[in-house]
Parts: sequence; C-alpha cells; structure tokens
Amino acid sequence: MSTLPAPPRPKRKKIWVDYLVQFRWIIIVFVALPLSCVIYFLSYLEERKTEKKTYRQRQKEHEENVHKVVKRLQQRNPFKDGLVCTARKPYIVVGMRHVDYKRARHFEVDLSPFNNVLDVDRERMVVKVEPLVTMGQLSRITVPMNLALPVVSELNDLTVGGLINGYGIEGSSHIYGLFSDTLVSLEVVLADGNLVRATKDNEYSDLFYAIPWSQGTLGLLVSAEIKLIPIKEYMKLTYKPVRGSLRELAQAYADSFAPKGGDPNKMPDFVESLIFTPTEGVFMTGAYASEEEAKRKGNVINRVGWWFKPWFYQHAETALKRGEFVEYIPTREYYHRHTRSLFWEMKLILPFGDQWWFRWLMGWMMPPKISLMKITQGEAIRKYYHDMHVIQDMLLPMHKVADALEFLHREMEVYPIWLCPHRLFKLPVKTMVYPEPGFELDPKQGDTSFAQMFADIGVYYAPGPVLRGEEFDGAEAVHRLEEWLIQNHGFQPQYSVSELSENNFWRMFDRELYDHCRRKYKAIGTFMDVYYKSKKGKKTEKEVLEAEAAIAETEYAVAEKEN
Repeated sequence: MSTLPAPPRPKRKKIWVDYLVQFRWIIIVFVALPLSCVIYFLSYLEERKTEKKTYRQRQKEHEENVHKVVKRLQQRNPFKDGLVCTARKPYIVVGMRHVDYKRARHFEVDLSPFNNVLDVDRERMVVKVEPLVTMGQLSRITVPMNLALPVVSELNDLTVGGLINGYGIEGSSHIYGLFSDTLVSLEVVLADGNLVRATKDNEYSDLFYAIPWSQGTLGLLVSAEIKLIPIKEYMKLTYKPVRGSLRELAQAYADSFAPKGGDPNKMPDFVESLIFTPTEGVFMTGAYASEEEAKRKGNVINRVGWWFKPWFYQHAETALKRGEFVEYIPTREYYHRHTRSLFWEMKLILPFGDQWWFRWLMGWMMPPKISLMKITQGEAIRKYYHDMHVIQDMLLPMHKVADALEFLHREMEVYPIWLCPHRLFKLPVKTMVYPEPGFELDPKQGDTSFAQMFADIGVYYAPGPVLRGEEFDGAEAVHRLEEWLIQNHGFQPQYSVSELSENNFWRMFDRELYDHCRRKYKAIGTFMDVYYKSKKGKKTEKEVLEAEAAIAETEYAVAEKEN
C-alpha cells in the first residue's frame, strides 16, 4: 500500500483575511442561519399554497406569466438596451462562481413567478415543472406517491432550470445519465419572443439537445417535462470500506457497481463513493426497498434527515472502523443526505457544526442559504476562497479515474473526494459534452454500445497545503486541472470558477451544435455567449458589448458562408 508524495511547499504568512475567514462563523450563526430559517419557512408556505391550486389554475397562471415574458422581450430595443438576462439576483445562484456579467448594463426579464410544479402525469410517467422549482420541493411532492425523477440532485436548493441549462448528476446517473438525459420536452421563449416546445424528435430537436450546458444563452426556459420512475419507501444502503493505493481505490470504485464480466443490466440503483485519504475510501451501493422489508426484524433504519443526526459523510466514514454494514434510509432523506452539511463544506465554514451539542441545539436551522453566505462574505473573503479553496467537478471517462486521483493528490491534496459514475450517451447529434470517439469499438469497464461510462470527481474543500499553512496558488492549480481535463477528454461544469481562456473553453467543449442554434434561433446579439457568461472576472458594459459584437461578426460571417 503506497502513497504518492506531495511536493513540499514554503510556509505562507497569515494575513488579516485569514482571521475574517476563521471567525466567519459568527455571522453565519447569528445572521445567516436565522434568516435562512425564515426564508425556508416562507418558501414552504408559498409552495403549499400553490399545491392547493387546481391544474387549470396553475396552467392559466403559467400561460399568463409566459405571455408577460414574451411581451417583455418584444419591448427590447436591441440598439439601446443591453443583452437579455433574468432578473434573478447574482448571489442567488448555487455555485462558487459569481454572476459578474450582471454588473454590466443588461435587459432584465423576470422569471421569479416560474416556481411551480404544474402537473404530475402518472399515466405518461412525466412531471411538468417550471424552471425555479427546486429538488427539495419536487421530491416532497413526488416521493409520497412512490414516484421520483430518475436523477434527483442532492442539494435541496438546486433548481430544475439550473440543472437543465447547466448540468445535474446523482448516484443513479450510472443508469440514467445526467439530469438532461431524463428530459421529455422543453418550453422555451426564443430571442424574437416566439414560444416553442422542443423535444428530441420534433422540428426543434437541435434546440432540445443544445440547451444543456448552454447556461441559458439560447433562450429563456419557462417549463420542462421530465421523466418519472417508480420508487419504494426506503433505500437499502451498503457501506463497504476499502484500503489501498489510489489506483486500487479507483479499481474498487469501478468494481462496486460494474464488475468485470458483470451484467450491465443488473447494476445497483444508487452508487456513491467517498475517498477520505490517499489510502482509504468507503464505497456505497443502494437498492430501493419496501417499507415492509425495511421494518423486518433485525434490519436497521437510519433516519439521516433528522437535524440531530451526524452529517452523512461522517456517518459513512465510520465504516472505516466498523467494517462493512447495511442499513435502510427513508428514500427522500437519502436523496438529500448531503444538504445539511453541503457535502462537507460546512465543516470549514462552521467548524463546530458537526458537534453533538450544536446539532441538537441549532441543527434544525441547517444549512444556511448559499445566497446569504455569499452576501455576507464580502469581496476580500470571496477572493480568498478563489485563491485558497477548491470547488470543482471533473467529468471524465471512468478508465481515467485512477490517473485523475493521482493528479489531484499531487496538485491539491483535497479530501474527501466524491466519486459518482454516470453514463454519457451516444446521441444523434454531437452536443457540448460527448463520449470519446469510437469508445464502443474498444469498450472499457462499465461501457455499453450506446453509452460510455464517465465519472464525476467532486473536489470541494481547502487543499492540504492551505490547511498546513503553506503557500498555494489556487488559480494556477485550477488552470493545470483544466488543461489535464482537456488532454484526457474531460469536462468542467460551468458553475465553478474557471481559468479557461476562450480558446481552451472550446477545446474542452464542442461548439458546432451550440453555434448552429445561436445563429438559427437569433440568440446572437440578444443573449450572451456561453463562454463569456461563464468566464471568471467582472464584466463592464464595454467589455460585454465588444465581446458580443466580435462573436456576432464571426458567427454572421459563418452563417453567410453556409447560405
């Protein structure tokens, strides 16, 4: 059992911002948590009020709100007004990246009323929702019906619109793919104010495939139909500890759900792995179970959703001492198992938040709203986190996981590491993210003829050098990570802070379909380009207009050439 040595680094002198970060918990405990609690309660009341409305009432309100969006877009003067974006406040976005493009002049369209579940169709096994519906809101409605989305992202506050325009993943993605792979239809208001319904096989199929990862730069999403699957009341979860080198842990991860020679149709319902140290990990597999099975004599039921319970990742870590064990968790509580601790980010922000006394006294208010944490951090702390903190996801072919883990250890030493497999399907068109060309001719572990098995490697914490008080250049480390991803057919979700240049952004992602839809649906000059919307740094009005003009000039030239 060998470990990889990390490069030695010189010690870093503490500065005043270090103390702001160290005592940030005061603002979190006495300001952010109480306000978050009030916001959660008011949101819950609003959701319950909406649920009491009939289908016709909800649909009528939806149509009225869509009409307002269309009318608002038609009022825009492209020669006087800025580029279109939503009126949502920049700090509300769930993610490390700040929405700096809204600092420039822009033309706001209010989508705040679009937060309703419009219909649950049991016959078609489809749910129709508006873009600001959250995962917590949706699971609260569907799970009591023994129905759920195929892919339910873990954090309660993640919205349907964000998961469609960006990306979404969960422990079931090794079967169903990414969140966008579970879509049935998309209702989109285009730049010219036209309302269209895009599906995978109608005249707007190109738009249907282009919207995921586009960050809302092709049109305004106003509703979506998403598949539903039947579920059971509990998740039977098996925790298996593994020790070895990082390469051995990577192989154990693959074997936990797709053993060599195994039947790809007989995979567990859920898969999740946590690497706690360079030599230790816990590998979890789940299967839906009925209430009758869970309550049989001798079975252990663990209601992880109770406020006083240990944070889930720490509970999973006990398997390293206890050995392999099995327990039953109520399904909805399992879906949102990482919400209270925001995976393990709260351990840094609120160091005593995992202690028993805090969980009993104030755990019921957890977690603080990410938006409130952003508001209270200030520019200095924000820059500190960009330089001394890592929040990144790496999507890459599963046969590259061992190399990725060794790379991350050398460059960042961030633990725990989250591992979640997902299928990347071979689609009729080449989208921004796509499998390795010819993967089906030389299938690796977990691959099928119709999908390549990928893995999401989640890196969320302070790097080892920062925890030891050593120098660390976060921007340079992320830059090297991005280049490594490009060289290994990997992808970086745009929610995170990126150091990519425009050229490298399009080396990582494929732009052909995206550019085609930008031209076809007249998004150029109306919506910001996806790279410029995602790039790091503040954006002045002059920069926005110059960048969009350059993009427009290039793309219109291409359009003329095609015609």
